[in-house]
Amino acid sequence: MNQSAHEANGRLTAGREPSVSPPAPPGQPVIELKRLTKTYGDHTAVNALDLTIRRGEIFGLLGPNGAGKTTTILMMLGLTEPTSGSARVCGLNPARHALQVKRLVGYMPDDIGFYEDRTGLDNLIFTARLNRLPEREARDRALQLLELVGLSHAAGKKVGAYSRGMRQRLGIADVLIKRPEVIILDEPTLGIDPEGVRELLQLISDLSRKEGLTVLLSSHHLHQVQQICDRVGLFVQGRLIALGSVAELAEQLDETGTVTVLIEASGWTDALTERLQALEGVQSVSVDAKASTENTAAGESVATLVCSRDVTSEAAAAVIECGARLHAISRRQYGLDDIYHRYFEGRETR
Repeated sequence: MNQSAHEANGRLTAGREPSVSPPAPPGQPVIELKRLTKTYGDHTAVNALDLTIRRGEIFGLLGPNGAGKTTTILMMLGLTEPTSGSARVCGLNPARHALQVKRLVGYMPDDIGFYEDRTGLDNLIFTARLNRLPEREARDRALQLLELVGLSHAAGKKVGAYSRGMRQRLGIADVLIKRPEVIILDEPTLGIDPEGVRELLQLISDLSRKEGLTVLLSSHHLHQVQQICDRVGLFVQGRLIALGSVAELAEQLDETGTVTVLIEASGWTDALTERLQALEGVQSVSVDAKASTENTAAGESVATLVCSRDVTSEAAAAVIECGARLHAISRRQYGLDDIYHRYFEGRETR
């Protein structure tokens, strides 16, 4: 593997180290960053970052390339020291107890390196032995993990012949070999085809739920982050500019505080429009007739209701009671795509 991954996952040296803290209970902080800052000369790569990640959580650190995500990860692993601020991972300070942190954290960088002329099984056994597992246990653990990540059929195949998706799966097995409490994945889906991405994300999600693992997923692919992460942090130019679940970020994004309800119905009448306008909380109703298409009924209209509260149920009842045919009704939800563009395009220079 490359140097950073080796340092994070395997190369442990003998010596006196602090005792391992007991695992934090579910929901308790396992990663705590306070005013964490890293500068290189006049350039600030990470700027006063405050972040808490709870045990068992899948957290997505989302941001464009160069935002400071990898620098943050390296500080959490003790591979680079912060300029100021502090980090605690599994109760330990990585700057002072880097080796102990590496025993508790599995790290998969975006550029995974393996011994190309050795088999997948050989590579895993090598990492296990670096982590001081006895030879028999190392082999058993490696075979177990190859099955877990769906690579049993390729255990005896040289890694140089692995596809990109297979290498990523082997990388996940590699970070799990030492039974870490936390796994950090830096752009794990880079260069994988869509089906491979889907399978890899499902594997990550299953591992977190079944094994109780805390997962930090760093990526610039918003839709992938949205699929599996419990919370998302938006990282731009070294600053964490928004934090929360997708639903919470969407709520923050809707600065007007209004709710938009969309209705598709045929047989629309002026009486129905008046009925909707009379509902408590409805601020405006606009109706557009849709041209008949292969997928659209003749005479179908689309209405947009801007409201101070969610009137979806009452609006549906009003459509039916007024004799129109209801085809669809929904409350407009902001997706991560909307959030991403609003924050990254509209706020990155603030």
